[in-house]
Amino acid sequence: MGEPELSLNDLYRIGNYIDTFAVGHYARVLDAEDRRGKRIIAFKVMRPEHLTNDGTPRWEARAFINEADLLVRLGPCPAAVRLYDCGYVSAPGERPEGGEILSLGTNIAAFREQLYPALTRQWRPYLALELLPRHHNLFYLMKPSSANGRRRLPSEEGIDLAMQFADFLQDAHEQRIVYLDHKLEHVYWDGETLRIIDFNSSQLIESGTHTVDQRLIQDIHNLCVGILYPIFTGLSPQKGSLRPQPGSQNEVEQRYADVNHLDFGVEPSLSLALQELLQQGARQDIPTIRTFMTRLEHIAARHGWDLPGSRAVPAMREARAQIRAGLSELRKGQESLRIARERLLEAMVLDDINEDLENEMRRLLAQINEALNHRAIP
Repeated sequence: MGEPELSLNDLYRIGNYIDTFAVGHYARVLDAEDRRGKRIIAFKVMRPEHLTNDGTPRWEARAFINEADLLVRLGPCPAAVRLYDCGYVSAPGERPEGGEILSLGTNIAAFREQLYPALTRQWRPYLALELLPRHHNLFYLMKPSSANGRRRLPSEEGIDLAMQFADFLQDAHEQRIVYLDHKLEHVYWDGETLRIIDFNSSQLIESGTHTVDQRLIQDIHNLCVGILYPIFTGLSPQKGSLRPQPGSQNEVEQRYADVNHLDFGVEPSLSLALQELLQQGARQDIPTIRTFMTRLEHIAARHGWDLPGSRAVPAMREARAQIRAGLSELRKGQESLRIARERLLEAMVLDDINEDLENEMRRLLAQINEALNHRAIP
């Protein structure tokens, strides 16, 4: 194919699937050891069922080119996941094992040029991406284990996440990039820092057309409906519990098309100003991300944030500082519970422990799980 081909195992040691809690439509994602960069990465490879007999690329294959291109363009944005490498693999199975690899780094032009030759040979596109911790994924964190349970982010953290997401969209919109695929499966949050994955359905919009303005408004709509409403209520905008969202291109376009009103009855204590902002987004009444950010900043000021042009009164500022410190302690406590659970689970599998000790550990594990299932924050 005009480029040096190597053994897959020389460059990557493929590990286990890491997408089982929300399997995507067009790709599988596995952890892998990058032998060159000496790091663990997320290895995203096209599903084999999307190959065609004549080598004609379906949209699923083109989506890899699109995602790599957008990730390079958005490289300076701190929220966007990092792209390390892209290329093609010859291994035929869903989980690539052995075979050859054509590694192209971040050379998007070469990645695009090799698409037809690679597909003709039944080679599949892949991306090597920054690996983000599963326990920071918001869908994984917020989906409760009990049928009638739900979790929501505290308003302090939700506002922080919304402001970081708006900063990201502002960077993207300035480049005429719309994210579109807003769902919790794509959002990672550790209490302080937002990270975003999966740009395969995002688009670079041609300039000078009415489509640009409409797409930007749709992107804000999808943010309000698909991300912010769930994090502030713990519910899906499609009226029900959180569930994985379908991910084909057409489904991304239509996912929230009929959502123009949001029900906050389950969360009446949520700031009325915040409710109205999200309702405006659902109605597609917010024309630009800058408008959204300005309105969000006013709401943040009411929650004790010091922002340019609107300083919080001392009592509000102090209250916010204490809330933030309290949330940090809660997160540390929940992490300690998880570590304690892991230690007990390790002890449970030891040989030659007696029934008394095993029963005690089972009792402790049950209570730890109950505490984690009813935790204060995701």
